[in-house]
Amino acid sequence: MKPSVVAALAGLLCAIPACTIPAAAQDWPTKPVKFIVPFAAGATPDVVARLITDYLQDKTGQTFIVENKPGASGNIGTETVAKADADGATIGVSIGGPLAINTLLFDNLPYDPRKDLSLITLLVTQPSVLAVNAGLGVNTTRDLIDLIKRNPGKYTFGSIGTGSLSHLAMEAIALKSGTELVHVPYPSSPQAMTALIRNDVQMVCLPAISVVPQVGSGVKILAVSTAEQSALLPGIATLKEAGIDVQADAWNGLIAPAGISGAMVERIGSLVADAVTSRAIREKLTAQLMEPIPGTPAEFRARIDADIARWTPVIEAAKIKMN
Repeated sequence: MKPSVVAALAGLLCAIPACTIPAAAQDWPTKPVKFIVPFAAGATPDVVARLITDYLQDKTGQTFIVENKPGASGNIGTETVAKADADGATIGVSIGGPLAINTLLFDNLPYDPRKDLSLITLLVTQPSVLAVNAGLGVNTTRDLIDLIKRNPGKYTFGSIGTGSLSHLAMEAIALKSGTELVHVPYPSSPQAMTALIRNDVQMVCLPAISVVPQVGSGVKILAVSTAEQSALLPGIATLKEAGIDVQADAWNGLIAPAGISGAMVERIGSLVADAVTSRAIREKLTAQLMEPIPGTPAEFRARIDADIARWTPVIEAAKIKMN
């Protein structure tokens, strides 16, 4: 066979992969796409999903639909994603609860996060803050810990539900400081904040966006829950700086059914990363005290594994269980 013919055949063989699998991924989306949100409208994952879908609709000219499927601590909506066809037409926005914490709380999840889901990219992170009723008369985290130690079992904290990050964060603070607190769960952040303002509970560790607007209305922020001081909340000390080694930032990530192609994961991840880091969306996230943290599926997996390692001893010590 002539060298020129061999070269031509070799060129054709090399070109075939570039014209098939990558091309299919590059065409995403080819039909309407549903973003499943496992929480109610107005919740942080819902806000993030709507910002992204608006951007993608403008960018691609395709239709994107946000569908809220709340219930069972996020398990219902996450199961919907897990059982969907792996064709890129159904993806989901989820959080640490359904992907990490719930594996420790529920004996029988209707899905296996490791086997039934593909991780696409982290989306945003959101700091939580430790806040108290101003009438408690404390100005620092250390003041609060000293007060609780002098009065074990006297003070209560509010959360947005048993097993939620807001619950686990306060249990971790009690565990690390050797103190005793009483837990009072509420259905939502606004209700927990109302309870704090009324002094029905004396403290909370809630997403900063729920707390900051209430500062000056009988609420005082003592610390932020991030590993380092947050640029979104300048000047507020971390729990670790106060001697309490607790980290509890809330994050959102994008998931898909298991079996979705790696090329499509890369395509979706790239488009969504462009969305959350765009100037328009970044400004809207900042206004909600959130910041974008897109990354690789491996980085997403590392975040989930870190959460499982972080919360396992807290859940075991507090004997928290969901059925």
